[in-house]
Amino acid sequence: MEKKTYQLIIIGAGPAGLSAAIYAQRAQIDTLVLEKLAPGGQILTSDKIENYPGFPKPIPTQQLMSRIIQQAKNLGMQLRNEGVEKIEEKDEKIVYTDSGNTYKSSALIIATGANPLTLGIPGEKEFTGKGVSYCATCDAPFFRDQKVVVVGGGNTAAEEAIYLTKFAEKVYLVHRRDKLRADKILQKRLLNNKKIEVIWDTVPERIYGNNQVKGVILKNVKSNETKEKECAGVFIFVGVKPNTDFVKGWIDVDEKGFILTNEKMETSREGVFACGDVRSNLMKQVVVACSEGAQAAFMAGKYLEWKEGQ
Repeated sequence: MEKKTYQLIIIGAGPAGLSAAIYAQRAQIDTLVLEKLAPGGQILTSDKIENYPGFPKPIPTQQLMSRIIQQAKNLGMQLRNEGVEKIEEKDEKIVYTDSGNTYKSSALIIATGANPLTLGIPGEKEFTGKGVSYCATCDAPFFRDQKVVVVGGGNTAAEEAIYLTKFAEKVYLVHRRDKLRADKILQKRLLNNKKIEVIWDTVPERIYGNNQVKGVILKNVKSNETKEKECAGVFIFVGVKPNTDFVKGWIDVDEKGFILTNEKMETSREGVFACGDVRSNLMKQVVVACSEGAQAAFMAGKYLEWKEGQ
């Protein structure tokens, strides 16, 4: 008979969820991990990772995540490919999945991550990880002394465009309006940076290349004129959507939908923790997600000890 009740359920098997699983297994907490897609998370859209501690040279992202997954499995991780549709709480947390299964637990860790909003233009999906990126902090060093295009006009686009100038020869910021939405201080820094050229009233229509990005077709929204802009990379910053639809109204989230927690990864609901990109935090990075996953599992263990001692 299939087991349905656990001490802890972890929702999501990206870097945060997998790290939480590793720490939970080491603490001998009876744990189930639920993941809608393949384990690994959003980071798998990047080809390589250069800033993960312990690897002096860039490591293929698939290789890094495979090692983390294998480590969790070696410790006995129970993983099921099921998406969570709804959570309720009575005496225990009740998790309903898209497979029609229902699981119960005393504690929950939500590590469902976030997805960058996409442009939906030809070439974007095909070249993701091959020149198309949604994270300058992750991928900027791969574009040293090359030309790149940044799409967006908010704070993130401005910050990442400025960051890219540390590596790229030239940064073209493409914005669909005639003024930026970024904070004034960021606009000043961006517009005064000699490596950055802003292309106003323009949207990308198509990204092209062979095995790697070679350029982008741009369209002026006022004149409808199109032109090619050669570049090695296209960085897209038009927003991020956290995967929190299934918990809205059940726990507190911020204005963008990210889960609010304290420094202990505790949410507004007792026994429910959140970690990684789904959490309202400062940095969306693999190393941060892993750290938060470890902390969430540690605090979940403390909560279970307290609850079982009542």
